[in-house]
Amino acid sequence: MGDKAERTKEKIRQEAYRLFAEKGFKGVTMSDICERTKLSRGGLYRYYSGTEMIFSEILSEEYVIADRIERQEHAAAILEDMLSEIKSEILDKEKSLSLAIYEYASLGSEEFFVEINEKAKRRWISLIEYGMQTGEFKPVNAERVAQMVLYYYQGLRMWSRVIPFDARTAEHYVEMIREVLGIDGN
Repeated sequence: MGDKAERTKEKIRQEAYRLFAEKGFKGVTMSDICERTKLSRGGLYRYYSGTEMIFSEILSEEYVIADRIERQEHAAAILEDMLSEIKSEILDKEKSLSLAIYEYASLGSEEFFVEINEKAKRRWISLIEYGMQTGEFKPVNAERVAQMVLYYYQGLRMWSRVIPFDARTAEHYVEMIREVLGIDGN
């Protein structure tokens, strides 16, 4: 696939993400995505056969850290970038896919979500282990901390759809992770 096609697919995913965050999974149609992206139905169907395919691809995208670790960037810098994204999503419910994820999961996609969760857990474990190897993070049980980070975040993300969180709530989450890993957030 060429560069133009990849850019078009990225635009589709970005606009669809916003729609899924606004309306949930069940509330979004291919027509909605056509309208938002200004693509014709044929243009959209050239890349995706339906909303499920688009949503699945969005959820499969990962915050890529493996290349940053390979370049030997500071673990604390990688962590701060990840935490910044998380804080942003907690504070802005328009960025949260929680409702859409819940609806999508109700369609019987358990295996898919198990896979997504395992990838996220492995990503966190690799960052935590890397930070311990570089001496930036204190020694911890990486798997337990990864699970705590993920499930605490998932809870905040889900609840952010129904109750407003202030910046303190998001900052407490970030501070707790820093504290567990033994790093100074300044």
